[in-house]
Amino acid sequence: MNEYAPNVIPFRPEPAEVKAAEQAVIGAALLDPVQIPALAAQLGDPSAFYHPAHETIWRAITRMADGERPVDPVLLAGVLRSQGDLGRIGGPGYLHTCVEATPTAANGDYYAEIVRIAAERRRIGTATSRLAHMAMAGEDQEALDAVRTAALSVLADLASGETWLDPVPLGSHGALPTFPVRALPGWVGAYVEAVAEFTQTPADMAATMSLAALATAAGGRVNVEIRPGWREQSNLYLVCAMPPASRKSDVFAFLTGPVYRVEDELRAEARARIIEAETAKDAALAEVEALMAKARKNPDLDRAHLVAEISAARMLADEIVVPPSPRLTLSGDITPETVTHQLGVHRCLAALSPEGDLFDSIVGRYSSKPNLGVFLQAHKGERLQADRITREQPTVDKPALTIGVTPQPAVLQELGAAPGARDRGLLARFLYSLPPSNLGYRKIRTTPIPEPVATTYGVRLSALLRTLTALDEPVTVKLTEAADLAVEKLQEKFEVQLRPDEPLAHIKDWAGKLVGHIARIAVLLHLADHVAGDWRAPVEAATVDRAAEIAEYYTAHTLAVFDLIAADPATEDAHALLQWLQRPKKDGTHRTHIKAHDAVASSRRFKKVADVEPALQLLEQHGWLRADQPPAAGQRGRPQAVTYRVHPAASSPTDTETIT
Repeated sequence: MNEYAPNVIPFRPEPAEVKAAEQAVIGAALLDPVQIPALAAQLGDPSAFYHPAHETIWRAITRMADGERPVDPVLLAGVLRSQGDLGRIGGPGYLHTCVEATPTAANGDYYAEIVRIAAERRRIGTATSRLAHMAMAGEDQEALDAVRTAALSVLADLASGETWLDPVPLGSHGALPTFPVRALPGWVGAYVEAVAEFTQTPADMAATMSLAALATAAGGRVNVEIRPGWREQSNLYLVCAMPPASRKSDVFAFLTGPVYRVEDELRAEARARIIEAETAKDAALAEVEALMAKARKNPDLDRAHLVAEISAARMLADEIVVPPSPRLTLSGDITPETVTHQLGVHRCLAALSPEGDLFDSIVGRYSSKPNLGVFLQAHKGERLQADRITREQPTVDKPALTIGVTPQPAVLQELGAAPGARDRGLLARFLYSLPPSNLGYRKIRTTPIPEPVATTYGVRLSALLRTLTALDEPVTVKLTEAADLAVEKLQEKFEVQLRPDEPLAHIKDWAGKLVGHIARIAVLLHLADHVAGDWRAPVEAATVDRAAEIAEYYTAHTLAVFDLIAADPATEDAHALLQWLQRPKKDGTHRTHIKAHDAVASSRRFKKVADVEPALQLLEQHGWLRADQPPAAGQRGRPQAVTYRVHPAASSPTDTETIT
């Protein structure tokens, strides 16, 4: 053991009395909301809470109080539910647990003091442990000077009582909306909620895969006509990105199970017809071969008559068509050429997978460069034809591919980096979901999926699959006049949002397809609503409204995903600026304060202060920078530039390069 190693106290959980005090602070606020401002002042920053669930609850309480809204357990549960946090904090029952754990609301300030002192101790312990680690990591004078500089900064922060929250990684977003399950057909929504509860996963994942299952049934078989000349297919490209250990495979199996069961049943039912056709074709070909053998053995026979007889036999054999084994889905680990071939045989298919194997194929696992063509054309239903010298590829009219996958978020970054993925429009064809993980907030014992709910989902989805796969030709469903007007209003709304400086300006390629996606979702909802009725009836305006609500959810998540893959120029600039902040200066120290002109002077990326300001604002929003406001204007001359304090985490060792 190194005798000079610092005596760093190992991490240990906070004592039970701290958890009880945190519960009591929340309980006091719920029992006597008048105390909330005083409790907030006593605590200081909400990060004073050790338990993440308590911090989440407290932030919601203070926001309600700041907005002069009444605070009680029922109203608070509603706010947490709308934020998508209710399940993560333990449900509405946990709020009542906090109330019951409060001996008396009159002692709220005493409980808050316990929480604040515990937070201060953690802050001091974290700071000193970090300094001790830095002191042991370097051996030269420059490293020692860097430790001294960091120590002075830490001591100044401790003396001032200022705290830094952990910065949010660029590309990450705070509270994204939860999937509006209420917009789904009742039998689908009930199953989605039951699966989410049983698996302790966000309902977003089950809801997205339910749409993938519906699109598997309808894609390419049912079209929707918004108005004359404008039709959309009903297949969708859906992706729900979740980290490892999120029970993706379980949710995937629950929601897509009926698809695979119907596929197996269709294959079993077709087996006799296939064998009969194969036998008839083999017999016809055998007759052709027998006639050919007869011609070879008897050269003196009437050649013209024999050729005519063989030709007739061959034509008869060619007329016997062996139907392919029915297929609804593709495996995840496939090549673009395989997709093209299978679409040539079946025309309507779905690529469903709980992992991101399909994206590996798209970005070029089996070739030197990405092969995007089939995935671009099969979304819109464009004529698909691939010419090959070595082998014949089919020509496919109106191909329809549905994609439903749940990869890890990093896979989306790889897809975004693939050459042509953005420029050729592949990224614009997906609807993205990026829900938070429930890991750390899950219940141990959960409610099983009710048997009637599971049975109804299986029976109705199976019925829809069988009804639509039995169609000889695609069917077009129209919109009512009111639904058409609803779509027109949506077009007007989104058109404005495509203008410069508007929310969708930097994802015009994706947003330009948004209304078409709404129409596709609307027809899927319509089919599921009328699975046992007249599904050929026109789509109602209320159904379009529900589809628009779902599309609004995917829009918010798509903006987050495009930030994740650095589709927004400001995000790219912020990444570059953060790399510069993380790089030590020539003297080995790190920057603790910067101004906008510092970044401009130190890079070739930014030409003027106005160029760097969006990146600075983004870093400030993510907690990497903190603006020190200049003194109020009262003197002549140019206003003083804003100074930004740099988060201590930016001085962590990194291999990043300077801004270029």
